[in-house]
Amino acid sequence: MPSGADLAHLEEVVALAERGLYTTAPNPRVGCLIVRDGVVLGRGWHQWWGEAHAEVRALQEAGGDVVGATVYVSLEPCCVQGMTPPCVDALIASKVRRVVVGALDPDPRVNGKGVRQLQKAGIAVEVAQHEAAQALNAPLRHRLVSGRPWVRIKMAGSLDGRAAMASGQSQWITGPAARLDGQHWRARSCAVVTGIGTLLADDPQLNVRDQRFAADGRLRQPLRVVVDSRLRAPGEARLFKASGPILMAHATPRPDATVFRASGPVLMAFPPPAAEGPVQGARGGAEPVDLGGLLELLAAKPCNEVLVEAGPTLTGAFIAADLWDEILLYLAPKLLGASARPLFDFALEHLEQAVRGRILDTKAFGADLRVRLARA
Repeated sequence: MPSGADLAHLEEVVALAERGLYTTAPNPRVGCLIVRDGVVLGRGWHQWWGEAHAEVRALQEAGGDVVGATVYVSLEPCCVQGMTPPCVDALIASKVRRVVVGALDPDPRVNGKGVRQLQKAGIAVEVAQHEAAQALNAPLRHRLVSGRPWVRIKMAGSLDGRAAMASGQSQWITGPAARLDGQHWRARSCAVVTGIGTLLADDPQLNVRDQRFAADGRLRQPLRVVVDSRLRAPGEARLFKASGPILMAHATPRPDATVFRASGPVLMAFPPPAAEGPVQGARGGAEPVDLGGLLELLAAKPCNEVLVEAGPTLTGAFIAADLWDEILLYLAPKLLGASARPLFDFALEHLEQAVRGRILDTKAFGADLRVRLARA
């Protein structure tokens, strides 16, 4: 079993891994620490997808002499050739004595195999199944197991459950501190999904601009997805002027892409399953787009975390289709009245049909309150 000192070092490698929270996707977030005789020889974390992994960066910082050292790594070292060589090979060649692993890699190509290769080479390995280390890459594990990304729905509204006035006015119900926290969730996501209603009403860019989320001076931009069943998005929308990839999810058999030619987004059709018809919207089937098919595509890209930043119709469609994992609800200390628009637009007839969840945490941001809700 890992010792108290081992657990303390694992806490540090988790903190190192968190430095890549906004930039490593779709790769896992990983931190590494190399220690010999109580002295830290090298630290590393996986910073960018396609670049050196945490173990390699730690070995580089250590300068090469790590014979007999103990390696602490938040995730099982990889044993497959990807965009970079397997990390187990680098550790074996460096002649380290022991490796303490925070969590097994959920990727079936690696899961347990990296540990066995290290052991076969005579390196002692201990797997701690550290809770924080496992949580770091829970969305990746979810995608590999379920075949779809972790879907996080973000909404802001009043205490009486309203997202906008009857006119559609919604900027701004919550204050700047709550909106700034929302940027954190956007920056860590692989894709941000909105609906045509939000695009027409608010003209958002949906990109990451805050340098707090940069690594090595670079910002990673999520894929921006617009659920626009009839391709009504205007070519002058700010979304098309901001840098970063765009996917227009529509249900039109022969879309006219002329309006989008200047900005070059990808157009993909996701018609509803023939047997079901346009059921993916809220009341009346307002969004005839196969959201399940869209999520399957995003998982294949691969996207680990998807943030839905949309209005009541599309958020209601995700919930009605049971395609959600977490809700971020920002509540302002305001009452907007019965004529204002609801936070989630989906219809239920009986109390036992209520969508249930469990509260993960609550946190104040200025005058507003954020409630994180997970599936029950």
